[in-house]
Amino acid sequence: MDFITIIGIVLGIALGFGIAKFLEKSNVSNLIKNAKKEAASILKDAKTEAESIKKDKILQAKEKFLELKAEHEQVILSRDKKIAEAEKRTRDKESQVSSELAKNKKLNDEFEEKLVDYNTRIEFLDKKQQEIEKLHRSQVEQLEVISGLSAEEAKNQLVESLKAEAKTAAMSFIQNAMEEAKMTAQQEAKKVIINTIQRVGTEEAVENCVSVFNIESDDVKGRIIGREGRNIRALEEEVVAKTQKQIEEEIIEVGKRTVIDLGIHGLHPELIKVVGRMKYRSSYGQNLLQHSREVANLCGIMAAELGLNVKLAKRAGLLHDIGKVPETESELPHAILGMQWAEKYGEKDEVCNAIGAHHDEIEMKYLISPLVQVCDAISGARPGARRQVLDSYIQRLKDLEDIAYGFNGVKNAYAIQAGRELRVIVESEKVNDEMAASLSFEISQKIQTEMTYPGQVKVTVIRETRAVNIAK
Repeated sequence: MDFITIIGIVLGIALGFGIAKFLEKSNVSNLIKNAKKEAASILKDAKTEAESIKKDKILQAKEKFLELKAEHEQVILSRDKKIAEAEKRTRDKESQVSSELAKNKKLNDEFEEKLVDYNTRIEFLDKKQQEIEKLHRSQVEQLEVISGLSAEEAKNQLVESLKAEAKTAAMSFIQNAMEEAKMTAQQEAKKVIINTIQRVGTEEAVENCVSVFNIESDDVKGRIIGREGRNIRALEEEVVAKTQKQIEEEIIEVGKRTVIDLGIHGLHPELIKVVGRMKYRSSYGQNLLQHSREVANLCGIMAAELGLNVKLAKRAGLLHDIGKVPETESELPHAILGMQWAEKYGEKDEVCNAIGAHHDEIEMKYLISPLVQVCDAISGARPGARRQVLDSYIQRLKDLEDIAYGFNGVKNAYAIQAGRELRVIVESEKVNDEMAASLSFEISQKIQTEMTYPGQVKVTVIRETRAVNIAK
């Protein structure tokens, strides 16, 4: 390659490089111009937006300032108002205090004047009292000389006389009050009992009937028992085994139904079973469950009449004879045994005491205790409630009449009302009115000591005198 060619190439390269630089510079210049234009536009927009934001912020600041200013003025006004009210109250209080001080000063002045006047009156009265005492002593001395008694002796005689009169008047008043109270109490008690009995409707017949007959022939007895006791063993093993479970279920069902019917809640399951067992017990021929239900109803009605707890009274009435159905024999009285069961199974003290005291084995501590006792007597004593063996019943009536015939002056004696009353007719020539009252008491005491009987026996002594004339 020659030198000229090389120079041509170098010049071409230099020329191309120059042209490239020129073009690059021209493009950069255009880019710079465009960037400046865009920057100027952005700066202008930013200034415009900044001015707008500045105006908004200034406006918001002004609004906030006005709002704070209004709130501040409101606080200042409220504080000024409170200060004004406090100042007014202070002025009123000062005025009131001033008025009270003036009033107190006036009262003090009046009090001092009255105190001076009072002291003057006291001094005057003291002088008069001394004069009266002196005059009284003089008169007493004159009376002592005239009567021959000292003042102390006369005073003692007067006091003793007044004491005797007051004692007589007090005894008369107490006697009248007691008689009136007894009469009122008896009338109210009779009214409550009669209303209660009328409201409890029960059947006179009982479920079981007691009959006694003698088997005179040993041969018949042997047939009933069976050879070597086979019949007895058959009854004890076969029949009892078949019915024992059924009876236990029925006992629980009867107990539940009874407490539900009476409205008694919360009774222990063991006591429910005891209540159910009462269905298969009797007392003097009276079904024990029927008797206990009747006592519960009577107690409930009487408690309502007397303003007592009806539910508690019915509960005690139902449970009062649970001691009569023990699973094992016990030497304790049934009332005490029943009370122990009730205590064991969480019954209240009122119920336990009513059970234990209904035959007076323990002291009565609550009002429902005598209520249960009375209702028990009412249920057992009503006609037809209890059945007894005919021979023993007739014998008891005869014994009552024989006791009456054992006294002098008795003409006739009749046991009536199923042995609940004994009427005695005396000879009027041999027995006067005072003796008749004494005879009634003596007969009742002898019956009480010599006979055993349920309930009470009323003894009535009748003395009659007649004056008869015939007009012709």
